[in-house]
Amino acid sequence: MLELLAALNKLPGIGPRSAERLALHLVQSDPAAVKQLADVLLAARARIRECPVCGALTEVTPCAICADDRRDAATVCVVEQAVDILSLEKSGTYRGKYHVLGGKISPLNGVEPEDLRISSLEARLGQEPIREVILALGSDVEGDATSFYLSKRLAARGVKVTRIAHGLPAGSGLEFADELTLSRALEGRRELQ
Repeated sequence: MLELLAALNKLPGIGPRSAERLALHLVQSDPAAVKQLADVLLAARARIRECPVCGALTEVTPCAICADDRRDAATVCVVEQAVDILSLEKSGTYRGKYHVLGGKISPLNGVEPEDLRISSLEARLGQEPIREVILALGSDVEGDATSFYLSKRLAARGVKVTRIAHGLPAGSGLEFADELTLSRALEGRRELQ
């Protein structure tokens, strides 16, 4: 049981209490259901890989988004991780292509620009008709540093570099927002029409 708990604790977003609940559920479940889960996990791990173009997780090469001619090839949205693509796709508003950096610059954690997929992004700028790069990175210090670094590096290539607005989440009140979020929300305000 301790081995199972330790393995579950390694999963992102799973704390000790969640690991306990999952472990108890698994050991008390029908063995066929547990085997099916294990088989699905192993099959997914074997089939899913990074798209060689954008870095998204996919079962086909290139991924469905890169292969879709109906998407706007002139716009590329840069994200930290492949999971960020899912969030943006759920919004239903973005119709361009993507590029996954694989993280953000963080010298304190040993992540330098060379460790990210920046050179492959620059290669795409030379091979594809990209006119705008949208930076959709986190609003923390590392996200800001990465955005600043990319904006300087990519602007030298003659491409328009923009960053998504940061502000208050829908349905939340001002009392729940931190100072940085409120500051950015005020800076990114727009005229109502």
